Amino acid sequence: MKAAERTKLMPIRLPERVLRELKEHVKRGKRSEFVVKATEKALLELKQAKALKEGRGIFTADRYPEFATSEATRAWVEAIRREADERMKRNFEGN
Repeated sequence: MKAAERTKLMPIRLPERVLRELKEHVKRGKRSEFVVKATEKALLELKQAKALKEGRGIFTADRYPEFATSEATRAWVEAIRREADERMKRNFEGN
C-alpha cells in the first residue's frame, strides 16, 4: 500500500485462528499493511492463473513448430543463446 494512496474501511471476517496468528506475528500498526500485501499477492496469483488458463493452447505445433517437442524447444533456445553470444562477442570485439 502506497503512503499517499486513498483507503477505505472494509469490514471482513477472519477465522479466530487466523486473527490470533496475525496478532502474534505482526506488530500493531502494521497489520493493515500486512493484509494489503498478502491480498495483493493473492490477487496477482489469481490473475496469473487466469492468464495461463486463457492462454492455454495458443502455442500449437502448427503455429510454432519450435515448440512442437521438447527437443525442438531445446534446439530453439540453444540457437537463440548462440545468436545472443555471437552478437555480444561482435559488439565487444569492436571496442
